[in-house]
Amino acid sequence: MAKQVTAKIKLQAPGGQATPAPPIGPALGQHGVNIGQFIQQFNAATREFNGTVVGIEITVYADRTFTFLVKSPPASVLLKQAAGIAQGSGVPNKEKVGKVTRAQVRKIAETKMKDLNAFDLAHAERIIEGSARSMGVEVEG
Repeated sequence: MAKQVTAKIKLQAPGGQATPAPPIGPALGQHGVNIGQFIQQFNAATREFNGTVVGIEITVYADRTFTFLVKSPPASVLLKQAAGIAQGSGVPNKEKVGKVTRAQVRKIAETKMKDLNAFDLAHAERIIEGSARSMGVEVEG
């Protein structure tokens, strides 16, 4: 018999370096989940991301157990790393803050492919290029 799902929680946290501080602690605490156990399992599962923000989808069951699914890092985080910038532009259509190459866009698209709504790599690249434009990052080449 399947367990009864009581909540689905979506969060973003640094991979391998999560702490019980907000946003994780309060989100899990209100559903009665053992926060320490989650942090330990999450950090072990995301050790290779080493501080890069990743998405998490946590399913909480009626008996206060949980399962979680780790998503790829957000496109904006990957673009900021590739361009070497701290944040996107406030006015992206007028003020450009960085540049990325087509090869970097392809690498980001390959990383994000399973989480994007695209059938092939070319469409995934176009989605990433759109994210770059909306951040004020130019795509070269």
